[in-house]
Amino acid sequence: MSDDAIHRGLDGVVVDSTRISKVMPEINALVYHGYPVQELCENCRFEEVAWLMWHGELPDAKQLAAFEADERSRRNISPVLLDVIRKSPRNAHPMDMLRTAVSFLGMEDSMPEKADAATNLNRSIDLLAKIPTMIGAFTRFRKGREFIPPRSDLSMAENFFHVCFGKVPAPEVVKAFDVSLVLYAEHGFNASTFTARTVVSSLSDLYSGVVGGIASLKGPLHGGANEAVMHMLKEIDDPKIAREWMLTALREKRKVMGFGHRVYKHGDSRVPTMKKYAQKMAAFTGQKKWLEIADILEATMIEQKNIYPNLDFPSGPAYYMMGIDIDMYTPIFVMARITGWTAHIMEQLASNALIRPLSNYTGHAERRVVPLGKR
Repeated sequence: MSDDAIHRGLDGVVVDSTRISKVMPEINALVYHGYPVQELCENCRFEEVAWLMWHGELPDAKQLAAFEADERSRRNISPVLLDVIRKSPRNAHPMDMLRTAVSFLGMEDSMPEKADAATNLNRSIDLLAKIPTMIGAFTRFRKGREFIPPRSDLSMAENFFHVCFGKVPAPEVVKAFDVSLVLYAEHGFNASTFTARTVVSSLSDLYSGVVGGIASLKGPLHGGANEAVMHMLKEIDDPKIAREWMLTALREKRKVMGFGHRVYKHGDSRVPTMKKYAQKMAAFTGQKKWLEIADILEATMIEQKNIYPNLDFPSGPAYYMMGIDIDMYTPIFVMARITGWTAHIMEQLASNALIRPLSNYTGHAERRVVPLGKR
């Protein structure tokens, strides 16, 4: 087989059909069940988008009220799981904690053998409700602070800040955070989603698929990029040296995180919306330096390489201005993408085919084994 016939990284390969979302590079747009994501950001809260992921339509007022009441009633985690999080190494990456906590939650499932659509939807809502509590618990414990139980009178975005910090910030902060969740909720057959679908294609369980998704998302070429972006901005620290920093990085062929995308060739369609809310955060907090640096880096990269930023580029500084620890950015990604992952898992199982690609063998030709004494 020639190298030309091999699609490394499955680049350009269509492996299945989906109704959930579509990245449309030809018009630089992303839709969830047909709805443009930027319109969802401006007109819906994240809870509405979660419902949309699983049901294919936006909820009416009655459906949304019932769904929110259900989700809010599930936010508490068991004392045993809380103790698992409490005993996690303080220096562990939060994604490692989250991977373990979700796996443990799967072991607590009272009906592990059931895999019908209704049961998996129930599990999906449970994960949506409990993951912020897991993140909040680890945020507190690793700093030697007491656990803050979730509240049932707050939205998901508001409750996240409550369980992490013990207070709900200004509406401007909550809205910017909620928008980020909507933008991160789903993105076609990305690496972590495809991993989740691959795991369950063997008829493994939903929790295993989600754990696989978390493991894939952790990498800096996927979800971990938003953390790397903020570390980069902090390393530069001064807008006056940003352009030269970028020119040096390009000259030395360093990997600059937060730029480029496998699907988008003319810029990530989610960036303008996230950038708008990052700018709102800068105006609200007065921390304008980070976006000034980012703007210079972006302009230099486009000028030199014609490569545009992706969603991780504006979300990193936006989260930093919200006071969120840098290594918590990818777990926030999980908070949002749990909706997309589970929607894809249920879609995969509805018409399942084991995902089992072929490979091109380039090793030795067949040869004989020489006994040890004759080698």
